[in-house]
Order: sequence, then C-alpha cells, then structure tokens
Amino acid sequence: MDFGFSTLALVAFVLLAAGVGIFYRGRRVRERRLRELLDLADAVQILLARASERMTAWRSVVGRLAGDLGSGAQQALDGEPLIREAKRDLLQHRLWIQSNGLRATRLELDDARAALQRAHNRLAEQLAALESAGDALTQATDAAHEAALREPASLRRATDGDGPQA
Repeated sequence: MDFGFSTLALVAFVLLAAGVGIFYRGRRVRERRLRELLDLADAVQILLARASERMTAWRSVVGRLAGDLGSGAQQALDGEPLIREAKRDLLQHRLWIQSNGLRATRLELDDARAALQRAHNRLAEQLAALESAGDALTQATDAAHEAALREPASLRRATDGDGPQA
C-alpha cells in the first residue's frame, strides 16, 4: 500500500509541476505579446512624430510657391487634424493596454496587435508617399526658383524682390 501511495504522490507531483510549467509558459507568452504590442505602439508614435516633422519642414518649401498652387499645396500639408486623430487613436490603444493588458486573453492581445499593425502599415505607406511628394515638390520648387532668377530683372515677379514693383 505504501508503494501505491508513493506512486500516487509522484503522479500528483508530476501533474502539479506540468500545470505550473504550463501556467508560467502561458504567462511568458502573454508577457511577450504585451511587450510586442507596446513596442508596436512606440513604432506608431515614432511614425507620427516623423510625419509631423516632415509636414512642418515642407511648409517652408510650399511657402515659396506662387498663387493657387501654393495655397493648394499648403492645404494638402495641413494634416495636423489627421495627425491629432492618429495620436488620439494611439492614446486610446495605450490606455486599453494599461487597463486591460494584464487581464486580456491571447486573442484580445492578438486583435489589439493586429489593429496597431494595420495602423502602422497605413502610416508607413502614407509617410513614404508624403516624403516622395515632398521631395518632388522641393525639386520642382528649386528648379522654378532657379529659372526665375535667370529671367531678366525687368520680367521678374515682384515677389522675388528683384523685379519691378507694381
């Protein structure tokens, strides 16, 4: 009978150890997913900051454009409401993580990560397009400015500072 009790105790110990191992493995997986979610939120925040910086930098280039072209380009660069909205969405994600991250199921963490990943991908694409358009705008504006400087002084626009005043 003593042999049966020892075997039963050993089986109980093995099952308990396996249960503890499974619990800690699940906890490590959850912590890793939570850490990945926080890292992704940081990456989205960095993209938002870069987009805001680029838009600010290109405002000076757009300021050199004449007339309707300049005002239209300025309106296109006026993305501050979009940046604010994206920052507000990111803040909501961070608040959800803070409030629910430790209690969230793996599925909830995966869903939150997928939503943030989609936002990151969308922002990265928009930033790439913005940088491409901004570089093209800079090149075109520089070329137009250089061409205007080669014009005879009598033909220069008054906004250049060298032409006749109206």
